[in-house]
Amino acid sequence: MKLKTLLFSALLSACTTAQINSTLGTVNDALNESATPTTSEVTGGLKQALEVGIKNSAQLASALDGYYKNPKIKIPFPPEVKEVETKLRQIGLGKEVDKFVVTLNRGAENAANKSVPIFVNAITSMSINDAWGILKGEDLAATNYLKKATYAQLQAEFKPVMKQSLDQVNATKYYGDLVSNYNKIPFVKKVNPNLDDYATEKAIDGLFYLVGEEEKKIRKDPMKRTTELLKKVFAQQD
Repeated sequence: MKLKTLLFSALLSACTTAQINSTLGTVNDALNESATPTTSEVTGGLKQALEVGIKNSAQLASALDGYYKNPKIKIPFPPEVKEVETKLRQIGLGKEVDKFVVTLNRGAENAANKSVPIFVNAITSMSINDAWGILKGEDLAATNYLKKATYAQLQAEFKPVMKQSLDQVNATKYYGDLVSNYNKIPFVKKVNPNLDDYATEKAIDGLFYLVGEEEKKIRKDPMKRTTELLKKVFAQQD
């Protein structure tokens, strides 16, 4: 017994303080990650994951061409008035149509960062009862929950932000001019769809798509878990 004690003491003396602390830290990390998170930690972790996803998504979407050159979220000419685009191109106004589509996406890009506080505020609606089901759900469980629970609220709050952005980049004016030109074509059915509603819906859908991609990364890639809470909560799914 004395021999074992002496050997253990010798081993400790051979290790530096930094090495001992490093080892203890690794052990503690492993214990923390293996511990089952509490319900409050799960709820907090999910909210934190969505906040990370929203901020990263807004940053991607708000960059120049964040919408326009991403085929997954690019906002096209309103499809419900596709005949407007077709007719305008036929009469030589294709460049004007293209200019409008660019400004439509610029409007979404300009508004994207302003969406962050609206989205973050909506996250608070997540209930404790939903937390475990979302954690153990599919790759997009948290994003789909947020979309279902808050879409109407987000649409109402984000619409004035989007309208202001569209006005700033002249998308509203270009659209009005295009529709006006179309309505002058003989024998066509006059149209005047609401651009603000369409642009708002498509911009929010694009942000939700990007948030979903961020959620999948956090679920699957430990390197994307940038806080201790995220590491602890999502380690249960590895």
